[in-house]
Amino acid sequence: MTHAALTSLAPLSQLENATEFQARHLGPWDEEQAHMLNVIGAASREALMQAIVPDSIRRHAPMDLPAPLTEAQALAELKAIAQQNKVMRNFIGQGYHGTLTPGVILRNILENPAWYTAYTPYQAEISQGRMEALVNFQTMVCDLTGMAIANASMLDEATAAAEAMTLAARVGKSKSLRFVVCHDVFPQTLEVVQTRARPLGITVDVVHAAQLAEHLQGNDCFAALMQYPGVNGQVRDLQPLIEALHAQGAMAIVAADLLALTLLKSPGEMGADIACGTTQRFGMPMGNGGPHAAYLATQDAFKRSLPGRLVGVSIDSHGNPAYRLALQTREQHIRREKATSNICTAQVLPAVIASMYAVYHGPEGLKRIAQRVAAYASILHAGLKQLGRQTVHTTWFDTVQVLCGDTAGRDAVLAAAVAKGINLRSASDDAVSIALDETTTRADLIDLLGVFANGQALPDIDALAATATLGLPENLRRTSAFLTHPVFNSHHSETNMLRYIRALSDKDLALDRTMIPLGSCTMKLNATSEM
Repeated sequence: MTHAALTSLAPLSQLENATEFQARHLGPWDEEQAHMLNVIGAASREALMQAIVPDSIRRHAPMDLPAPLTEAQALAELKAIAQQNKVMRNFIGQGYHGTLTPGVILRNILENPAWYTAYTPYQAEISQGRMEALVNFQTMVCDLTGMAIANASMLDEATAAAEAMTLAARVGKSKSLRFVVCHDVFPQTLEVVQTRARPLGITVDVVHAAQLAEHLQGNDCFAALMQYPGVNGQVRDLQPLIEALHAQGAMAIVAADLLALTLLKSPGEMGADIACGTTQRFGMPMGNGGPHAAYLATQDAFKRSLPGRLVGVSIDSHGNPAYRLALQTREQHIRREKATSNICTAQVLPAVIASMYAVYHGPEGLKRIAQRVAAYASILHAGLKQLGRQTVHTTWFDTVQVLCGDTAGRDAVLAAAVAKGINLRSASDDAVSIALDETTTRADLIDLLGVFANGQALPDIDALAATATLGLPENLRRTSAFLTHPVFNSHHSETNMLRYIRALSDKDLALDRTMIPLGSCTMKLNATSEM
């Protein structure tokens, strides 16, 4: 019996086909390129480049790129790189929190091309499903913040705060060019606000929140930004500060945690003019800082100056409800230099996930999650006290700040935490901050207390729970209802939720069905391997 020689097969380079993965995503093919070049009268791509790109900015040598890999090889290499990371448990906070994405949302929205390839919904007639989800988002934000109107999401919390500042400058009555930021606002928010303010000629004053009312007696401003709760965990009554701002003709902006607002009095109930923040902890996993859809809400009087997009409900020619983009004339692509914002994306996919998280859990489910987080924070606070540790604040929702004596003591605590696979936040020279979230467990509490124990016996969690005091001030506990619309009270089983998600996607057009008429940088044209 004879065997065919290896040389009778196709060349090994063709069989290995390392460029196959690239070819599946990078078109057009050679034949199509040749046809297009022929149509425009260019001999080659190189000739076309020489004709249209100035020589001074052209690259004259090829880029030093690695050899192409197959999809399987690329994934294996990326996995090997990722395995070099040391995975820690993070209790840093600052607006970023662990969250549990419900499986039905993870699989049927975040990993579903019917949702993740959909175009930003300018075209209402092919976007009815997403628009309904975004109306849910707007309703969720309005209910929790106590504001009259909200847009269909923003880029991130820091950008939303900067947009809130410029909104206040446009609609406020004050002629001042000074903007106040309270000291306990997230640091990344402060930096973006300062960057946005600089070219606009706005001066940003950072003032301790406890001294804001006194500051206003001798200084003018057109608005102030307050964090609720603050970055170090303190839950302040902002109503006196809001009243002091209004007395000076200034506007009040509150950056608020939506999960905390299920238990705390809303910014609207305290008289705030604008509310903003992130929706990340509503089921959107942390992805290297983003993207995480933010929210921006305000009073009805300011709706025509509100940046971003708003989804409204109309009646179609058959008398049925139909969704559309409302007040769209302020958008950048129409108003150009008169646009109120340069926000060109509604962060649709993350906003949809946040809205579906609220639909799935409903008001009682969200409240239970928030109560568990608050209870664990209170147990941690009580345990730290039992271990002889001093905390900084007497109020908290999810974050406790602990004094460590001095810088050496702080560094020792941080090192002890790292040794347990835990990241804490260095809050100051002599203090650390611990932020809990939906993913926190009893085992986490035990490990956190162990960081501070110094050989002492660890307190019993159940015993602490029986005696711990809740950190939410009595006068700030929420009594108003929220998420009363039937959509937030109807889809709590996985089957019902699955059917609702599918029903909405059936009303949309995305790349899973056909090409989309309009192009966009927000179409999320990523390979499945990247996802």
